[in-house]
Amino acid sequence: MNEQWGIALFGVIAITLSQDRRPACQRYACLFGLAGQPFWFYAAWDSQQWGIGLLTLLYTLAWSRGVWTQWIKRGNKKTG
Repeated sequence: MNEQWGIALFGVIAITLSQDRRPACQRYACLFGLAGQPFWFYAAWDSQQWGIGLLTLLYTLAWSRGVWTQWIKRGNKKTG
């Protein structure tokens, strides 16, 4: 049951931030999305829903791409 709270909390925050009009807020969406992934992995593992587990892996890759784009790559442009 605790994983459902984590999924809901981080998921709603990530979606809300991704739809914000301010780019400074939008860039945080990937961090909250990524923070919710352990809850998804646990829920998939605990319920033995391997399709959801695979989908969670794909979502993790997508959120990681957001971290790369919004934080790592973007940070290099500012310093370079």
